[in-house]
Amino acid sequence: MSIISSLTVSAQELELGSNAPALTVIDDMGQSVDFGTELAEGITVVFFYPMASTPGCTKQACSLGAGFLELRQRGVKVYGVSGDRVESQRKFREKYSLPFPLIADKDLRLSKAFGKKRFARQVYIFNQGKLVWRDLSASTGKQYEDVVAALDSMNLGK
Repeated sequence: MSIISSLTVSAQELELGSNAPALTVIDDMGQSVDFGTELAEGITVVFFYPMASTPGCTKQACSLGAGFLELRQRGVKVYGVSGDRVESQRKFREKYSLPFPLIADKDLRLSKAFGKKRFARQVYIFNQGKLVWRDLSASTGKQYEDVVAALDSMNLGK
């Protein structure tokens, strides 16, 4: 495969029905997370935000944080992802008491695996390792409501 076709493939958006990317990434505590394994079982929400501690990103993360108890009761795992460093992610999580891990995608490998050309606000739902829903222009303050509506529409996590 040529370099040009390899770049084209990595820039394609992750399509519905696709398997979760099988990458090892680093969370806000500096721990390795085997993303493929983590997303292989149950229901998982993965949301991308451009930059920790900015107004829109804070609203998006805090919206999911505020609804986290209900999501957990429904058996849903949540991961936030941005290109920030581990330290920035940790400070963001601590400052806003976010109850879910934040992935420090500094090298943008996970972003590229999702077909993202740049960081934008997006959210994905995986069920048993398969992508079942995505919002490529996700909201900020009502991210939780959007996720719950999607879960309900697919009769997941009830």
